[in-house]
Amino acid sequence: MTDVQTRNRDVPSEQPEAPSLLTLQARVAEVYQGRCIAAAEAYLDAMGTAGRAYVDATRPLTPLQAFNDAATYWADFAQRSVLFWDTLRQRGNNWLKHENAGKPPLLAFDWEMVADARTFEHPVNYALVRIVPPASTQTDPGKRPYVIIDPRAGHGPGIGGFKSDSEVGVALRAGHPVYVVIFFPDPVEGQTLADVSQAEAAFLRLVRSRHPTRGKPVIVGNCQGGWAAMLVGALDPDCAGPIVVNGAPMSYWAGNDAENPMRYAGGMLGGSWTALFASDLGGGIFDGAYLVDNFEYLNPANTLFGKNYNLFAKIDSEPERYLEFERWWGGYFLMNREEIRWIVDNLFVGNKLAAGDAQWSEGHAFDLRGIRSPIILFASLGDNITPPQQAFNWVADLYPTTEDLKANGQVIVGLMHRSIGHLGIFVSASVARREHAQIVDLLEYIEHLPPGLYGMEIEEQRSNGATRYDVILTERRVEDLQRLQKYARRDEVPFGAVEKVSELNASLYEAFVHPMLGTLVSPESARLGRALHPLRVRHWAVSDLNPWLAPIKEWAEFARTHRTHRDKAGASVASERLLAAGITASWDLFRQMRDATVENAFYNVYGAMSVADAGSRREAPAAEPMRTGSALRPAARMEEGGFTEAAVRAALLVARAGKHQRRLSTAKRIRALVGHDVGLLDLSAEAAGRIVRQQAQLVENDPGRAMATLPLLLPTLAERERLLGLLERLMADIDVEPRQRALLPEFRRRLAPEADPDRNGLKRAPAALAAARPSRRPDQARRANR
Repeated sequence: MTDVQTRNRDVPSEQPEAPSLLTLQARVAEVYQGRCIAAAEAYLDAMGTAGRAYVDATRPLTPLQAFNDAATYWADFAQRSVLFWDTLRQRGNNWLKHENAGKPPLLAFDWEMVADARTFEHPVNYALVRIVPPASTQTDPGKRPYVIIDPRAGHGPGIGGFKSDSEVGVALRAGHPVYVVIFFPDPVEGQTLADVSQAEAAFLRLVRSRHPTRGKPVIVGNCQGGWAAMLVGALDPDCAGPIVVNGAPMSYWAGNDAENPMRYAGGMLGGSWTALFASDLGGGIFDGAYLVDNFEYLNPANTLFGKNYNLFAKIDSEPERYLEFERWWGGYFLMNREEIRWIVDNLFVGNKLAAGDAQWSEGHAFDLRGIRSPIILFASLGDNITPPQQAFNWVADLYPTTEDLKANGQVIVGLMHRSIGHLGIFVSASVARREHAQIVDLLEYIEHLPPGLYGMEIEEQRSNGATRYDVILTERRVEDLQRLQKYARRDEVPFGAVEKVSELNASLYEAFVHPMLGTLVSPESARLGRALHPLRVRHWAVSDLNPWLAPIKEWAEFARTHRTHRDKAGASVASERLLAAGITASWDLFRQMRDATVENAFYNVYGAMSVADAGSRREAPAAEPMRTGSALRPAARMEEGGFTEAAVRAALLVARAGKHQRRLSTAKRIRALVGHDVGLLDLSAEAAGRIVRQQAQLVENDPGRAMATLPLLLPTLAERERLLGLLERLMADIDVEPRQRALLPEFRRRLAPEADPDRNGLKRAPAALAAARPSRRPDQARRANR
């Protein structure tokens, strides 16, 4: 967006020169002009498309045909209107029923309470529940459990198990026990985000004790639950298994112009003081309805027209889906003042998480580098709430280079959807069946990946009407993340000025406004204010509490009994669609112009501040990699280990000679053929992952020496021939590239030299295939693969 420069991450020693204020303002004006022109063109294109569709749909009619078309249309219009208002009445009644029931989690599965954190030493309004599998689903006690953390971002829990085809559903069908971290509507007085993270870590330890499986529990975090999952992994890395982060903002300043307007909200509102003000109006309680308001603000065309018109236009088929979703969307949960302040100061405005400055107690910060488990990041190009830049950029902040990431032994897998929106990442049944199901499949093998950054692609294979999926992992470099940025992250610099303005405004508010306002707002007036929030009013005002709506139910029953359907190909329906398209296009034009104006104002104000403050701009130091023992003493580690280490090293040497792509189907085939022979499956997932990381680092540092010292890990000729037999078996049964196959003679030369059998003190042992476990028959291998 601007030409304000940040540190070049590839050349940390260089400090680019900041532009002049005139250059900055000229660039901002140029972008603003382009956005206004693009908005006008989009409006004209939408209206042109709608006009052409109207012309194509209309045809000459006789007077009788025109009369019949108009009569049936207006009869249908009247009936749809009654049914529409009756659906809104049902929505209001459902909302009241849910409120009176205490707003329980909206899970599509039965569940039982395991632990209630309201009884902990530091109580919080969270609980751990176990999902009771349906009668048709059996879980495998040998498989690791899943712990799903739903977002506490205004709405209630349940989005991860909202329907059968969901994150909960696909994990259950794969045989995994599933737990969900839920929360209650009202916070416990005095609870903090640190208390919440500690409670979630305690839940994780409890699940681990209930399921002492080979692998540690998988943590799945959705949206706000994603960074909550990362905090738990940082607090208790010894208990956390792989972490799946779905649509979660982790790098809050990131984004691109014309795509991600929400990131400017903190600056345009002057920082965190508005959240404090809203909390004080609530008597020290922050109303989650404000957060839902922010989401609805993003797309006024859908909020003010599109969603309701879709219900009106499809009134015979849409109400069930509409009411189901509105039960969750209309449940507004609360936070206390300190919780929302920590979130805004440390995350939304401060962006301190990746820098290691987000403290959970005095002098103790969350250190994401302490996470030792593999991480899967799932984002979408169609998500304007958590854009891919916010989901992925923290990786480059934490690990400036690929070498840093590998030195820390970290595995990060990124999955990008092309178009799905933010909520679709969690609630879409098609996304659950495709993306989430493949994530569950990959998690069985992820701890055997060498450290690195991987791009995950899902390949569809259609045969005889059935669809099968395969996962392709392509090794990427951290530096490749720059492809997501329009301006090489130079547009993030002004957000540093936002942080300083926020700190100033918050200190002024705390000094002069909070002491007075805090004493004026009583708990009763705070509850009344929440009840009168427009988002709540639209529910209870259109319900059976409203006497003016009493006849609607009977009218709706009459309309359903005597339903008259319009001619969907008629001129009247074409006119309705033209009008609807015009209204939608007008709201979209308003949104685009509004967002462009807000963006322009943001960069004119804070960009100018950042230019003035260029000399004193805070630069986050590059993260120091956590050097492991293998990084400090690679030569010594080269000669340490046994058969399992040798087999892993050989596999990594073969993989290194390929195109840096791995197929999940190939990994399954390899496990079926030689998995138990290698020995990794006899170890805990943590121990197996440690061996893979160590050997990967040795191969990465010095592949030639790693090959040369391979025989030293195998003290007997029998072990060498056994490993060679495994390699030959794999080369025969697995498709490998010519460069990889060319390594087999080198392995033979190293492991089976034609020499005296007593040379180097080695005694001849039985042949390799006799020493190795007998190969499975093809039918056995197919069963193992399944």
